[in-house]
Amino acid sequence: MGSDDSSQLNSSRKRAPASSNSSQSPNSRALGTLGENLVAEWLQQQGWEILHRQYHCRWGEIDIIALGKDEASYQNRVIPDRQFPTLAFVEVKTRRRGNWDLGGMLAVSATKQAKLWQTAEIFLSTRPDLANNSCRFDVALVRCEPSRQNIKKILPPLTAANSQSALAGNYRLTLQEYIRAAFSN
Repeated sequence: MGSDDSSQLNSSRKRAPASSNSSQSPNSRALGTLGENLVAEWLQQQGWEILHRQYHCRWGEIDIIALGKDEASYQNRVIPDRQFPTLAFVEVKTRRRGNWDLGGMLAVSATKQAKLWQTAEIFLSTRPDLANNSCRFDVALVRCEPSRQNIKKILPPLTAANSQSALAGNYRLTLQEYIRAAFSN
């Protein structure tokens, strides 16, 4: 419990102090959460079960941990009738127009990948029931653009226009790219 308290303290030092954001300009953390909501909803529509959101440990955070059927992971196996659930550790990058890091792809550096790997190992150590599942690391790139529709506040549940786009406040979020197995150890 003490290390969680100190990690929360350290992360609060790194963030700008909370201020009352106008509904027109949510902060980066709020936009990130909205992007994660969109991706989680999309994964569920694809048949995945969301096991955890914003999983924290001392090594870092994993945005979404999902369990589902990954046909590519078992189609070449000897037993074609049996389904092998896959555990997906998903890193979501939500970016506004004019970003410098290729829509978030450059932010998933080798250092970030190592932190995600360590965090996934810690998660698996707490869930031995999932230890035999195949695992992969996915990256979801979400684009955030101003919307012409004027919605007065940021809506926690997104109003999905389709499976890859949603409105939140004065913004339209779009799942630009979902990269399966984006990296490995």
